[in-house]
Amino acid sequence: MGKSPLTSTKDSGALQALVAAFGNEKRVKAGAVIITVFGDVILPRGGAVWLGSLIQLLGPLGLNERLVRTAAFRLVADEWLVPTAEGRRTNYGLSDTGRRRAEEAARHIYSPSAPQWDGQWRLLTVPTDLPAGLKEALRRSLYWHGFGQLGANVFVHPSAEWRVVFDALTLEGFQHLLPGMLAFSALHPGAGLGGTNRDVVRTAWDLKQLGDDYDAFIKRYAPVADELTGPGGAAGVDPETAFQVRVLLIHDFRRLLLRDPQLPEALLPTHWPGLRARAMCQAIYRQLWPASERHLAGTLRLANGSELKVGAEVPANMASWLL
Repeated sequence: MGKSPLTSTKDSGALQALVAAFGNEKRVKAGAVIITVFGDVILPRGGAVWLGSLIQLLGPLGLNERLVRTAAFRLVADEWLVPTAEGRRTNYGLSDTGRRRAEEAARHIYSPSAPQWDGQWRLLTVPTDLPAGLKEALRRSLYWHGFGQLGANVFVHPSAEWRVVFDALTLEGFQHLLPGMLAFSALHPGAGLGGTNRDVVRTAWDLKQLGDDYDAFIKRYAPVADELTGPGGAAGVDPETAFQVRVLLIHDFRRLLLRDPQLPEALLPTHWPGLRARAMCQAIYRQLWPASERHLAGTLRLANGSELKVGAEVPANMASWLL
């Protein structure tokens, strides 16, 4: 399936330039794009899609059939997706682990603002005698859930819900490690004793690099925002182009959020660019939504040919973004 004919001069500018730049990137990780599509598009429609529809949807972004099939097989092996044969066709749906991760990512992506903070740090200690490979896998999982690292075996988060964290770790295969973990909350003593809360942030997370990357995100999408808010707005954007830009927008924003602990504003640096990036992302997403949904309605199918429709599984935060 080729690119749709452009219906306005708007599409020949920043939006098409963004899509073209993505197509020219080397080593595009098809699996990461598919995860973005499942979280933003497939999850609200029940969590499963026919592989042929997925191939048709992503082809115009430069992800050919071979790349999509290979990435889907790897996501099955990594327990993100589960295949279900229906005749000669196959649906791919989110696994329990994949659904939990997609729902958690949705809470972060579509959150209207940084969470309020109760002033207490959530601290988690992990066993000291883990094999190197297992220790790294656990570290990456905690990193995914927004934890920073204070020491070799001590992780920290400003607002983690322990039941959610331990349920997630269980789904991810770390249940045998849970008895050796210690979880507790701690209040900084203040009054200049042992540094400050901001010192905790500086130790546990690299906000300088993250801030630079948020600035780059803003710079990259500012021309898109300008075109969509210019004369004519988003009304003339081709539906396929709207979908492509929507996917790239959420894909790029999601990659930043994977490294962002979602610190409350009280702990963020002054003029934190992550706040501006979130506001820009939401504004662009809202403008692209109507046209992109028209494209999805004409493309997405299950293996039996039935249309995928938005149902009751739309994350609440996503719905709030569209108001």
